[in-house]
Amino acid sequence: MGSPMRQLAGLAGTFTLPGTTITLNRMGYGAMQLAGPHVWGPPRDPGAAVAVLRAAVEAGVNHIDTSDYYGPHVTNRLIRQALHPYPEDLVIVTKLGARRGADKSWPTALSRQELIDGTHDNLRHLGLDALDVVNLRVGGVRGPAETSIEEPLTVLADLQRQGLIRHIGLSNVTPKQFAEGLTISPIVCVQNAYNLAHRHDDGFVDDLAARGVAYVPFFPLGGFTPLQSSALDAAAAALGATAMQVALAWLLRRSPNILLIPGTSSVAHLRENLEASRLDLPRQLLDDLEGSMSA
Repeated sequence: MGSPMRQLAGLAGTFTLPGTTITLNRMGYGAMQLAGPHVWGPPRDPGAAVAVLRAAVEAGVNHIDTSDYYGPHVTNRLIRQALHPYPEDLVIVTKLGARRGADKSWPTALSRQELIDGTHDNLRHLGLDALDVVNLRVGGVRGPAETSIEEPLTVLADLQRQGLIRHIGLSNVTPKQFAEGLTISPIVCVQNAYNLAHRHDDGFVDDLAARGVAYVPFFPLGGFTPLQSSALDAAAAALGATAMQVALAWLLRRSPNILLIPGTSSVAHLRENLEASRLDLPRQLLDDLEGSMSA
């Protein structure tokens, strides 16, 4: 039997990515917060960052979300330092399609050469021969933009045929773009902004669930401005939990294809996030919460 922490991550159940043998614990970990302020430069305490990564894996997390443009290069190097050689069941999901400007901006990087270079940067900094899953990030900082993804996705499909990428996902996309993507390559996951208060993707989540495709909400706790709601606070008080634990538990309850990647730079906060998988949300509480947050 594993340690108490290792048992936590499996309590939310598992999900197998479509067309693969990859089975993920639904509670994952997002590495973006391991970089410095504004996701730029090294962390204030690199040792603490390494400790969080090791604690996540010890807890049973087998899905880490990252990108080489976090830092840039910072989080991938920390992941390699902390965990390489990687556990056999650990799946590292990275993203391509953006870069960091010298002014700390997030410009797109969707040209053929940028995608090729980004693939090799991720491989080198993570210490891998092939990337488990690569999400093509499109759209902008304000959300998806309804443009064709054929050209950049074709580049990723070529890299997949070369053996550098095993599986492909999409990030910051619309249902129409997902449908276009399926004509180019199998898509195992979609990563979009979604949480209890921002539910524009409700129908999309359900459609992907019917197809057996994973949906991975980024900003599950509201992003850089955490969710604030008296209803959420009341639900947390009734359950003896934190508001953020309730928000995570709601996502786990929302649909079985939802995989979570809450990020943190603190081992204590990591444990708190994983404890959300223990919460049982009564139906009446769910109805009250959803009605209030969508009002």
